[in-house]
Amino acid sequence: MGRRPTTQSPSPPPTPGPIPAMTGEAARTAFLGWLEQERHAAANTVEAYGHALAGFLGFLTRHLGGEPDLAALAGLRAADIRAWLAALANDKLVASSRAQHLSALRGFFRYLSRRHGVDIAAVRLVSTARARPALPRALTVDQARDVTGHVDDISDDPALQARDIAFFSLLYGSGLRIAEALALNVRDATALRSNLSLTVTGKGSKTRIVPVLPAVRAAIEAYLALHPAPQPDSPLFLGARGKRLDPAVAQRVLRTYRRLAGLPEHATPHALRHSFATHLLASGSDLRSIQDLLGHASLSTTQRYTAVDDTALLAVWRKTHPRG
Repeated sequence: MGRRPTTQSPSPPPTPGPIPAMTGEAARTAFLGWLEQERHAAANTVEAYGHALAGFLGFLTRHLGGEPDLAALAGLRAADIRAWLAALANDKLVASSRAQHLSALRGFFRYLSRRHGVDIAAVRLVSTARARPALPRALTVDQARDVTGHVDDISDDPALQARDIAFFSLLYGSGLRIAEALALNVRDATALRSNLSLTVTGKGSKTRIVPVLPAVRAAIEAYLALHPAPQPDSPLFLGARGKRLDPAVAQRVLRTYRRLAGLPEHATPHALRHSFATHLLASGSDLRSIQDLLGHASLSTTQRYTAVDDTALLAVWRKTHPRG
């Protein structure tokens, strides 16, 4: 029989050495140099990290009563870092920006651990601030009607006037993305005379059928009567030079009109799609149907509109309730 191998006990962890004498600002400068020269980080990344860490060290100077050095950083507690995050929140820094600042701090502390043997465990006890997804901003029913009924006021060309009314009516009436509407051809519009619906190609080349309201069909028919190139394969919505309408031009048309009409800054072409979904939900439509109409791959995307509706209900309650 062979001899049983001798089991060796694991070696004890190395005893941490003395913390180098270095100010926090010197460590920050060395870290940024390492990012730029060894990690080849982008200039805007280095700038953003430098700004975040300068703010952190400035906070610590006030918080601890003196400029921090590596020994002070090694002695930080999770409560100290949370106090810094709270100060950022008090300065109106949104959650996503606070998360970026914390990410910069984590990178800085990893660098200190690897290069200088300074292990700052406190940062591992602090969770990243979660950024809440922005809620869709819809127009009111009256604002949406204002756009679809009067956006033609900014042009003197009858064809462009009819185009703008038809285009924005389609976005609001059927909930199309701006790219989906601009991809349509004349053939798609003439099919409305018998089908009463459009086949739209959305994200991921997925097609869906969307119904088109009589008022929207009438607006499109009025535009077709003035269309300068009504061949079946021609783009439905044309720019002034006869090419397919550019998204930036459509954005500019609505931007000009909203300022003329005194509408809010979030009155954009995409806001008409949000308005379509929000107004359907407020009228009692179910989420699954709205998901199909919008072409969302996931129901969770459509569920954002329930938060919009809840927000509107709370606003009405606060405004009208006697104890609000």
